[in-house]
Amino acid sequence: MPSQGKAVSEKDQSAADNAGRFPLRVALFGFGTVGSSVARILLESKPEGVEITHIYNRNVARKKADWVPPSVVWSEDWESVLASDVDVIVELVGGLDPAGNWVRRAIEAGKSVVTANKKLIAYHGVELERLAAAKGGHLKYGAAVAGGIPVIPGLEQGLAGDRIARMEGILNGTCNFILSKMEAGAEYAAVLAEAQAKGYAETDPTEDVGGFDARSKLAILMRLALRVVVDPDEIVPQPITSVTAVDFSYARDLNCTIRQVARAEERDGAVAATVGPMLVDKGSPMAWSRGTENMVILTGHYGGDVVFSGHGAGGHPTAVAVVSDLLALAHGSRRVAIPSVPAKIGAEFEVPHYIRFTVVDRPGIVSEITGALARERINIRAIVQKPGYPSEALPFVVTVEPCRSSALKRALAEIGKMDCLLEAPLDLQMLE
Repeated sequence: MPSQGKAVSEKDQSAADNAGRFPLRVALFGFGTVGSSVARILLESKPEGVEITHIYNRNVARKKADWVPPSVVWSEDWESVLASDVDVIVELVGGLDPAGNWVRRAIEAGKSVVTANKKLIAYHGVELERLAAAKGGHLKYGAAVAGGIPVIPGLEQGLAGDRIARMEGILNGTCNFILSKMEAGAEYAAVLAEAQAKGYAETDPTEDVGGFDARSKLAILMRLALRVVVDPDEIVPQPITSVTAVDFSYARDLNCTIRQVARAEERDGAVAATVGPMLVDKGSPMAWSRGTENMVILTGHYGGDVVFSGHGAGGHPTAVAVVSDLLALAHGSRRVAIPSVPAKIGAEFEVPHYIRFTVVDRPGIVSEITGALARERINIRAIVQKPGYPSEALPFVVTVEPCRSSALKRALAEIGKMDCLLEAPLDLQMLE
């Protein structure tokens, strides 16, 4: 028995030595903002053990760059690249299709894959990891959440010994850019246009501002941190588009600001998860996050709170995570297998809420609102009305003590029938 243990150890060491001595041949699938940044880092820093040999892109002629050496093969035939002698496919196109097909085909061919594709990993990560293990390859996706911040490696290795009970974070740099600019007084439409001009937001920004991007990232983190596999579609995101300047004004009066927050927790065997704009206390680290920064706060049973922070959007930060995954593969690093179990989103957060009403003023409005809340046994914390607004379009705010989301939803459904309302009430969780 001791000799068998020694033989396995020598074999593993030999594999690690070979991985470092013979460069991994790498094919980039996608040469956009992130793909070109990955190529630049690899060509400029020349890390040991990694060599770019192929670049695939549709209409590849328009992508060719004179700073890429002539030894690199440019191609718009993905099947020929997969059939070549490359060792690792770096998928940076995103989305479920055709990227998902490329990743599966690469893994089935025994190749390893590095990807920044949060949607693919959120919906099919478990299946793809099992396939990679069966075929002798590896799947790494450190760039799928929080750009260049090492949240995923931190969970897989640095925090694998803890039991994470709660997590919350700013996972979308585009929304953080927009909301932090609005906090400073800018209008939503102008800031969105600026974000699109800077390449932070797509022409159709729905994935970002609608909360779907953050939802995918949250589902990935839940699997690694809370160790539960959830269907991302069960997490219903709230868009940031209904937040206006008046909400930031009221938030300041409450010593808060507004950020898009993704949060999840496991309590008594049940899981709660949500994504949306929330009021964040000015004393919270998340209130300090500006521009495209991301932040993740993990609360462990043994280790307490751990905070990850840094730039979460842009080509270079994301490319750093991609290159780090490549180097890990080149030097024989193996992922820590983190067990996870299927779970349903069944629990509710019990937190305070900020509710903004916009009404045509008349007598009795407050009593009708407080009555509907009282019938659901929801206690009011404060009623705030700023002066200077016209009575025909009067915004005011009610904050309530911690309550179940389902109870508040029933109360707001009743309140929504009031004839004085100009629009649906805006309900935001308050993060304490």
